[in-house]
Amino acid sequence: MDVTERTIFEQFDLWDSAPSSKAFVRPDVDYVIIGCGSSYNLAMSVAATLNEKGSSAVAVPGNEWMRRPHSYKASTTNSQVIALSRSGETTELVEAARKSRSNGLPVIAITCDGGSSLVANADCALVAKTHPEEGIVMTASASLMLLLALRFARADTSACAPAAKALLKELDRHQGAFLSGRTHFVFLGGGPLYGVAAEGALKLEEMSLTATETYHPLEYRHGPISVADRRSLVVILYHPDTRQEEERLAKELSSLEAFVVGFGGAGDLSLDVGGPAESRGLACLPALQLLGAQHARMRGVDAAAPRHLTKVVRVG
Repeated sequence: MDVTERTIFEQFDLWDSAPSSKAFVRPDVDYVIIGCGSSYNLAMSVAATLNEKGSSAVAVPGNEWMRRPHSYKASTTNSQVIALSRSGETTELVEAARKSRSNGLPVIAITCDGGSSLVANADCALVAKTHPEEGIVMTASASLMLLLALRFARADTSACAPAAKALLKELDRHQGAFLSGRTHFVFLGGGPLYGVAAEGALKLEEMSLTATETYHPLEYRHGPISVADRRSLVVILYHPDTRQEEERLAKELSSLEAFVVGFGGAGDLSLDVGGPAESRGLACLPALQLLGAQHARMRGVDAAAPRHLTKVVRVG
């Protein structure tokens, strides 16, 4: 087991020790959730969850919010910003937080570094320390920030750790054998699971240097399915509200010789997912991280330090 896989398997003690939220969602506030890279993927999941919980929310990449906020919000009256960043030092995110506050918008930071520039430019901070051996690619830190955000949203996360551990154990039992011969990777998820599917795709892409795609499940029929074949591996994060229609898609993909991994539903490999729908993405996230690490190991790529990437993106 390499260092990346170890940070994935050892993250649950960090979940247990993550602090309780200092702030909670307010139904009278419009939230703007910002992040970059993995943090933006998490932001999409968090925004969808907040909307489902009754609060208006939109996810925006950090630089987009800094440069053109009115492309995403016609009015920022009664808005608050939630900024997610592992290091709290990503240039465009820190600048977006600083500009938001200068425009009168309160900022809540969700990060793994309580002494960061992001925290210095926030009104409130939710902080959880990540695994000390975590490399360039976010593993435990992504899970922790999603956990903190879900707690902020008052989502039920009580069953997430047991469900995530069970998924990891079951996926690890296969040792990535189904990845052999696959060169086309697709991740599908709807609602709050879309952002997590995007994060799963990013993990496999950056860890193993392999191109991936992400779609909402039924959107996949509208063009992209044309390239599905025996080289394809399709990961479906099933939402309980749309499981039947997503299982029909899985059956169709299997008939095209694609290999389907179903989290919470049918597939050539079907993995049970416990817990409520609102926190199902967090339960799936460590297993998606492991999938990327397994493919990296098969390709002989160092998942902890992929090429062209740095742990903190600073732009001078």
